[in-house]
Amino acid sequence: MHPFQDPAVPTSERVEDLLSRLTLEEKVNQLLHENRAVERLDVPEYNWWNEACHGIGRNGRATIFPQPIALGATFNRDLVRHVAAVISDEAQAKHHAALRAGRRGQYQGLTFWTPNINIFRDPRWGRGMETYGEDPYLMGELGTATVEGLQGNPADNNDYLKAAACAKHYAVHSGPEQDRHHFDARPSRKDLRETYLPAFKKLVEASVETVMGAYNRVDGEPACGSSQLLVDILRDEWGFQGHVVSDCWAIRDFHEHHQVTKTASESAALALKQGCDLNCGCTYNDLLAAVAEGLITEAHIDVSVRRLLSTKFRLGLLDPVGSTPWAGTPIDIVDSPQHRDLSRRAAIDSMVLLKNDNQLLPLRDNPDGLMVCGPLAGGIGSVLGNYYGVSGRLVTLAEGIIGRVAEGVRVEYRHGCPLQGDKAPGVNYTFDTAKACEVVIAVLGIDHTLEGEEGDAVASASGGDRAYIELPPAQLDFIKELRASAPKLVVVLVGGGALAIPEVHELADAVLQIWYPGCEGGTALANVLFGDAAPGGKLPITVPRATADLPPFADYAMAGRTYRFATTEPLYPFGFGLSYSSLNYGKLSLTPAADGTVTATTTVTNTGNRDVAEAVQCYIQPPRSWPDAPLATLVDFRKIELPAGASREVTFHLPPSAFRQVDATGQHVDVPGNYGIVISSASPGDRAQTLGAPQPATSTLTR
Repeated sequence: MHPFQDPAVPTSERVEDLLSRLTLEEKVNQLLHENRAVERLDVPEYNWWNEACHGIGRNGRATIFPQPIALGATFNRDLVRHVAAVISDEAQAKHHAALRAGRRGQYQGLTFWTPNINIFRDPRWGRGMETYGEDPYLMGELGTATVEGLQGNPADNNDYLKAAACAKHYAVHSGPEQDRHHFDARPSRKDLRETYLPAFKKLVEASVETVMGAYNRVDGEPACGSSQLLVDILRDEWGFQGHVVSDCWAIRDFHEHHQVTKTASESAALALKQGCDLNCGCTYNDLLAAVAEGLITEAHIDVSVRRLLSTKFRLGLLDPVGSTPWAGTPIDIVDSPQHRDLSRRAAIDSMVLLKNDNQLLPLRDNPDGLMVCGPLAGGIGSVLGNYYGVSGRLVTLAEGIIGRVAEGVRVEYRHGCPLQGDKAPGVNYTFDTAKACEVVIAVLGIDHTLEGEEGDAVASASGGDRAYIELPPAQLDFIKELRASAPKLVVVLVGGGALAIPEVHELADAVLQIWYPGCEGGTALANVLFGDAAPGGKLPITVPRATADLPPFADYAMAGRTYRFATTEPLYPFGFGLSYSSLNYGKLSLTPAADGTVTATTTVTNTGNRDVAEAVQCYIQPPRSWPDAPLATLVDFRKIELPAGASREVTFHLPPSAFRQVDATGQHVDVPGNYGIVISSASPGDRAQTLGAPQPATSTLTR
């Protein structure tokens, strides 16, 4: 036995022993996402490419959890951590089942390229559904919870990682999808440090094992070969200890699209020297030529091989099969009733009630006729989102509702209208059916054929992005005509981002945003509609009134974007979501400490007759004299359970860093002046209260 084969030997020594035995060709192959076996050393093959965006992806049966944008809407760290831990349980079960079957291919390993923590800065971006929303603090907190759930606690497991998480796509990457292979993002120093980098820094502090570089350039340098991003910030400033992987075939873009190099060997050498360790793609095959041409040395290669071997050893990938702490995870946990129940509960906690006139929701158990209609009511696309796994049972929205309705109630289902395009011609029986029903539930929005990643959103004319954020015209015409026939109208919105629906908001009696709710989506929706559970979600994004309210898509300046910088009143504000009960936020008290920490406390009371979960949010409003100051900044949040009639004191401890502002050079500085402190049910602004949110608890602090 060689020392590297002995799990009792310290990881650093195992790495050096194996490195010393590899040839140059074998080392280079270790830097590609498809590692061939080194049979003479009994080192097995390994494929680094795996996905776990909201469940194990692209590898057969798995529990499908709500899309990350939905998990963002939960504002619930503990829930997100629990979901990620269950995903890693299923990962271990499936990985070892594959090993027992002699398979080590793509999507069967333990290195997961998730979470996506790019800021959802523009609602037209099709991949925004993979993120936790538009706010850097929310993104960092829920991204950290995901890393902790996936990786486990190495200190409790003899330094083993349960799985390797990945912070992607580093950095300044959020569309347009069609331009991502050649686009040069040039954010201001303030925007870079205030918006685009904080979540990545937070995940590095949480010991994320992997960082994935983006396709685009940043300030003229390709992100996967950027001295600013990979050397100056990631390694030198933040002290990142893990490995960096390129987005897939991004290094090929250096010479083919960015044209910062002329040849594949030059591209490979540039990326490796700047610290991109692993190439998803094939360009690193040209490292052999780069060595021969004198562009790099074998010592450069050794640096990256060390980092990758360390990850492999910490995952137990080079240990005897069956010897790691989770090797015995049974395969029957995959898509088990317990895991599906967690998915259902996460979906409920993510659903956002946007309107509820005259408390139409929850519906009574025995309505006098019920119709479920709309182009997204009956298909599995409404529950999946993107980067999904599959399941033997995907509960569609229509199935969930129909299965919940009491026997004896007449229920009809109609497709209603096309998903997209112009108004459908000809006779439509939906409207006459609606007249005979007490309640009509119309499921509208978009699905993963219209938004997502370049190449996956097959019906998108713009590479997965949306040209406009309004409903497709066919759906808007349909809902206008349906309203004239429906005695009571509930609109359920499906999709991974903002839907500008001012007309629909006025027409409907109730509006519920459900995102892509996962394998138990239909059951969860029925639970909420009929009051078996209360919707627990808050918007992790701002919903504008119209596409015309947005800045140009390709402009990466934050001015006019998100709740922090947009001055145009939104349709629905960030953090907003109604309850099935009525809430009251009491007086806000502030207690400064000698070290600069401020303790902010209020009491939240459920004055209604239903139990609810409330995401209590704490915002700071910096002095308006500060140049380009955010209108408000989320600095903490807490998800609380509030039984009917109960009160709960909620306290936030705000460190001095929460008050620091970012200047034009990107430095965090202390700014004297008056700061607003707001504890509330939504981001500050009159719109939330107009829509029915409780009055916030507010105070002012001079620093």
